[in-house]
Amino acid sequence: MDPLSRIEQALNAAVGQAEAPGCPPRLAAAMRASVFPRGARIRPRLCLAVAAACGEDAPGLTDAAAASIELLHCASLVHDDLPCFDDADTRRGRPTVHRVFGAPLAVLAGDALIVLAFQILADAAVVAPARLGRLVQVIGRSVGVPRGIVAGQAWECESGEIDLAEYQREKTGALFAAATVAGAAAAGHECEPWRAVGLRLGEAYQVADDIRDATGSAEALGKPVGQDAAHDRPNAVAQLGLDGAIDWLEDLARRAVAAVPPCPGQSALRGHILSETTRLLPVELSRHAA
Repeated sequence: MDPLSRIEQALNAAVGQAEAPGCPPRLAAAMRASVFPRGARIRPRLCLAVAAACGEDAPGLTDAAAASIELLHCASLVHDDLPCFDDADTRRGRPTVHRVFGAPLAVLAGDALIVLAFQILADAAVVAPARLGRLVQVIGRSVGVPRGIVAGQAWECESGEIDLAEYQREKTGALFAAATVAGAAAAGHECEPWRAVGLRLGEAYQVADDIRDATGSAEALGKPVGQDAAHDRPNAVAQLGLDGAIDWLEDLARRAVAAVPPCPGQSALRGHILSETTRLLPVELSRHAA
């Protein structure tokens, strides 16, 4: 089965748990709307790619780790879109969860997805229970404090100057690092050396998101643009200018490739990373940087 099909199957099965008898039906519907239709699924695809490069031997556990990371990402988007943060009207070209179901159910749907992420991980770990502790530790730290996506979001609520690189690492890089480290951990491979790959990719993705927010259109991106300027958030374009932000993105991509540790599929994974990072920017901006 191809990686995207594996991911969609795992996510559909996970969300299906919320649709069992006894769950409030509108909550279950809000959870499904939070996860589907799919986005790029960059983080879970990265998790599967690292596991494959490390010689994956427990695909069910890898799928659960990848789905867990995507559920946490989706939960963060639901919360990020809330009126108390971005107050966004659209996500992936559709009305945001709180616009359809109301803010209270959107908060609860995000909360439920966070819990569900760890439930499916525990369920899948029966095939390799010795790997569960490390996976929970890695993924849990990536979403909490002191340096997970919750901490990254909280920096937006702080007064005073924010270190842009640290903010980017926590808000976005932490979950990318979880994807690379968890992919290796799910395969039973030494996993900590993979953190640098994920952090650099996550930072690159956030820089690309800053660029798209500053230069893209809501129609093309499926979500509001100009949010960084509207909310006075730290961002790469404001700090470095457009040329500088593009240069930074390309440098981060090169450093991520160079950081891939020795593994059976090292060459193929480096090609995968280059392919993914090339897609982060529109062609006209890549030419502009050149």
